[in-house]
Amino acid sequence: MAFAVAYAVPIVRPEASRAVVDVCLAVEWVVWGAFALDYVVRLALAEDRREFVRTHWLDLCAVVLPLVQPLRLLRLVSTLLLVGQRARMASQVRLTTYVAGAVVGLLMFGSLAVLSVERDSPNGNIKTLGDAVWWSFTTMTTVGYGDHAPTTGVGRMLAVGLMLSGIALLGVVTANIAAWFISRFEMDDVEERRQTEAIRVLTEEVRALRAEVAALSGEGERVSDKRVG
Repeated sequence: MAFAVAYAVPIVRPEASRAVVDVCLAVEWVVWGAFALDYVVRLALAEDRREFVRTHWLDLCAVVLPLVQPLRLLRLVSTLLLVGQRARMASQVRLTTYVAGAVVGLLMFGSLAVLSVERDSPNGNIKTLGDAVWWSFTTMTTVGYGDHAPTTGVGRMLAVGLMLSGIALLGVVTANIAAWFISRFEMDDVEERRQTEAIRVLTEEVRALRAEVAALSGEGERVSDKRVG
């Protein structure tokens, strides 16, 4: 959250003072430093460090990439990757919650990122946060009205990333909804089978009880006949 605020303030408020921008930049680097320290500590505690690096290459890329100043926007992507992975490791959250968080995060950060690179473009038409959010939403949902589009190279790279992410997330959402319906149908089917089995058992018990009652009645009639005879 601190990173999100620090990243958003200079973009949403371009008239902010230099001191505010410097504070936000410092917060971004502190957040990155926290994740870098987390990686270093886990690497130091790993029994097989080579295996740790091989199996945690995404963490390593996310920590190393922000050191390249021309790729400053990658700090945004790397932080999202690290937060997402650490969140999954910290607790077993429900898939729906994670997907919703990913959608909101990508929508918010994608809008801020494209606004930061397109606002000063001479031929750009994404000049406000509203334009950026609308563009991100139509891009992630693969609707693509075309009324707003990036004109810079970095902006188009961001567009490709949002398109691919949108397709992936829509697939996950669709699969999750389908899995939920299948699970509900299976639960209903199991419950129906359980009720059917209970009815069958009850029917068998009633039949057995009737047979026992009939047998007892027959034996009583035979005893009565003997007494009369």
